[in-house]
Amino acid sequence: MKISASDVRVGNLLEYQGKLWRVLKKSHVKPGKGGAFAQLEMKAIADNTKLNERFRSEDKLEKAHVEPRQMQYLYPEGNDFVFMDLESFEQLQLASDDLVGQSEYLLPNEEVQINFYNDQPIGVELPQSVALAVTETESVVKGQTAAGSGKPAIVETGLRVIVPAFINVGDRIKVSTESGEYMERADH
Repeated sequence: MKISASDVRVGNLLEYQGKLWRVLKKSHVKPGKGGAFAQLEMKAIADNTKLNERFRSEDKLEKAHVEPRQMQYLYPEGNDFVFMDLESFEQLQLASDDLVGQSEYLLPNEEVQINFYNDQPIGVELPQSVALAVTETESVVKGQTAAGSGKPAIVETGLRVIVPAFINVGDRIKVSTESGEYMERADH
């Protein structure tokens, strides 16, 4: 299945140059002249080599045919993360190396999609945003509010996020799993 480079998401699997790659990072590059680019950092499934490649937004890339399964994240165990298949109830462990850039969006009991390729689990697809509780942030002293600058906060998974001044410890916030940025306050 072909998708345009601008539609590629972190966690997608692509067939490129005869190999299977997992997308680790994606950024949009808009040069002063000409069209926009999608800069993709990818890791080969077979040998863990990394590749940084720039594609025009409209370039077509081959998305690997994978079998998606709905899984529930249960808990961390050592360096692994334990998931349960919601149909068969079988448990599966993925190493933290397979979840680089994603593990800080995982909350116990959350559902995620794990993609299988030839019956091997090869990657997690996160929802576009997750709701996480703020565990640490400084309170803003009245009169010191710098408009729009935001302040650092740490959420329950250890991820650092810049949040607006009105966010307090205990608030749940929606965070984009693509950019790691604050989106909005989440409903309690």
